[in-house]
Amino acid sequence: MKNLKALVLYGDGINCELETEFALQLAGFETSLVHTSQLLSKPHLLKQHQMLVLPGGFSFGDEIASGKVLAIKLKDHVQELLAEFIDTGSLLLASCNGFQVLVQMGLLPSAGPNQAHLSSLVRNTPTRFTNRWVTLDVAPKTSCRFLTGLKTIELPIRHGEGRLVIEPSHVELVKKQACLRYRLDVNGSFDRIAALTNPQGNVLGLMPHPEAYVRWTQHPAWTEGIGRRLTGSNGDSKNDNSSTEVPDGLAIFKNAAQAILRG
Repeated sequence: MKNLKALVLYGDGINCELETEFALQLAGFETSLVHTSQLLSKPHLLKQHQMLVLPGGFSFGDEIASGKVLAIKLKDHVQELLAEFIDTGSLLLASCNGFQVLVQMGLLPSAGPNQAHLSSLVRNTPTRFTNRWVTLDVAPKTSCRFLTGLKTIELPIRHGEGRLVIEPSHVELVKKQACLRYRLDVNGSFDRIAALTNPQGNVLGLMPHPEAYVRWTQHPAWTEGIGRRLTGSNGDSKNDNSSTEVPDGLAIFKNAAQAILRG
């Protein structure tokens, strides 16, 4: 069986690396925790892994804008290798602050080589830090390999700058690459978009935290039955994800493992 190797970035304000490492290990990955300075000085480390994860947190204290400083550093030192990493089909998962980094780099939404910065993740509407569980609908025809077989999922969000705004000329492009939408408007994000993927489906940037729901007991309603919807307003029960019997966050990591094994 193919060894599954994932590189998890940490340091300089990233603070979800240990939960992310644990989630990856539950899904069958061998993990390497790599400090940002180490990756910047040794970008060839990417070639030793099939998956790169940019976890959540507050990289470089969110100076200038959330994810901006780390995005600048990655573009200066790793951009070419990272583009090759993605083009060859390796996986890239970026949650919360990691998603902000990918948007700042112009990697999501994806518009091809030398693409411009087409969107931003800015302060929520209303302007406050949001910490809650949300229901998310998976785009029916998404190419995202991380979401295979999933229809509706529940994950926590913890962010103050998660509102996606876009250039008006790229509305259709962004809608095509949207792979998760909030069931309800929780932060004013354009078209209630919570996540974007690239056309290949091997890059996923999302504001929710999949690493925070890899055990049933992490769900706030676990003693009452996981099935009830927390944020729905119409009383509908949760859509079962028939392809998985694991918590929704872990299902995302297991899908990543299966995508690599399938090649």
